[in-house]
Amino acid sequence: MSATTLEVLRWQLFAGHPLDVVVTTRHGGVSGGPYATLNLGLHVDDDEAAVLENRRRAAGGVGLELDDLVFCNQTHGRDVAVVDRSHRGRGTRSLADALDGVDALATTTPGVGVVVMMADCVPVVLYDPVAHAVAVVHAGWGGTVQRVAESAVTTMTDLGSQPGDILAAIGPAIEADRYQVGDEVADAARSAFGTDADLVVRPDGTGRWLFDLWAANRHTLLGCGLQPDNIEVSAHGTGDDRWFSDRAARPCGRFAAIAVLHDRPAA
Repeated sequence: MSATTLEVLRWQLFAGHPLDVVVTTRHGGVSGGPYATLNLGLHVDDDEAAVLENRRRAAGGVGLELDDLVFCNQTHGRDVAVVDRSHRGRGTRSLADALDGVDALATTTPGVGVVVMMADCVPVVLYDPVAHAVAVVHAGWGGTVQRVAESAVTTMTDLGSQPGDILAAIGPAIEADRYQVGDEVADAARSAFGTDADLVVRPDGTGRWLFDLWAANRHTLLGCGLQPDNIEVSAHGTGDDRWFSDRAARPCGRFAAIAVLHDRPAA
């Protein structure tokens, strides 16, 4: 991943393909205090005008206007919404018209920017260069054990994708060494991953557990039929001050994964 002037990150995995994908950092915006500076969340009690300006800047990072974006009210579930041009502007200026109860957005429509937000949870971006379909996924521990990434892959197959063609980027999230969880989460991980649970959750020596969101979502994607070489995992954790971290400070802002398809070149 490399930095741009907006202080976003891009995956090399998508280089040369007709789409833009970025993960915003917390830098380059206008918010102050605990939300400094590029907070994109309208739901965290930041100044609304500042958030809208931040969202305009983020949209510009993928060549779009604010009202080209689509936001959802995330609930740590596994539901996916398929969007097109008729959804442009949903949730950009208000929580009231965001797509509700959704943790992943998919589209085959160029010019529609799909967005998920996080502050420790892991963003996953899926792109199929054959079907020219893209999805963005928000996966905290709840969505991860419910296999929201699998749900997004299934939605993409409904849109014409083959799992073996899908490229997957797993973005900045809380590092496993910082992500201490209790028995409830560990039990949910064991229920979700069975004999492979040791790959994603391990004891930390205090009676609690450490959860690896990166490993868990990679494991899920491999189980869906994605090829190992088509999955790129971020080397960046939210312990780095470039991203908001709910574990590090409350209140805090939200960063985002944003993806937009472009028209494919004529054959």
